Amino acid sequence: KAFIAPPGSLLMAGDYSQIDLRALAHLSQDPSLLAAFHNDEDIHSATAAQLFSVDASQVTPDMRRLAKTVNFGVIYGMSDYGLEQATELSREEASRFIADYFDKYPGVKQYLESTKEQAREMGYVQTLLGRRRSILEINSSNRQVREAAERMAINMPVQGTSADIIKVAMINLYREMNQRQLRSKMVLQVHDELIFEVPE
Repeated sequence: KAFIAPPGSLLMAGDYSQIDLRALAHLSQDPSLLAAFHNDEDIHSATAAQLFSVDASQVTPDMRRLAKTVNFGVIYGMSDYGLEQATELSREEASRFIADYFDKYPGVKQYLESTKEQAREMGYVQTLLGRRRSILEINSSNRQVREAAERMAINMPVQGTSADIIKVAMINLYREMNQRQLRSKMVLQVHDELIFEVPE
């Protein structure tokens, strides 16, 4: 089963490249992460080169895949145990990879810690555009509840900012398409991707 365009039309997709990691770079203001994006680097390969202490040209697909897991895992508050489960690394190796990641991107570590601290003090976190989410469980005496709230606290500003950006883009595109009286239609949004039905 699949979505298909009606006769005379095509489906066209456009997406934001690595929007969550770009949001993290902006929110954390980590110099190395910002530089990687400003230099149009493949962020997963750049992270792999650092983690494996090799030149970017020597990064293998397996190295890149692992770095990608670490990059996204950080956004979701992944622990060394979580990384061990998601990869073939030992717990010790996973712990070292996470430590090396934060050595490469110390601004990210500082941002994540300050975000958790803000949630503890204020009871909420917010996106770049000011949308808030209550994180009342972050001060729970139950360790599992507290750690889940900490993961939510560091994840929401990043993914929420990405969601805000795509929603603003949708509004702007809708207005622009109507103003130009285009026959194209926005038909679907999937995380960082917009899908349009356009005339052939």
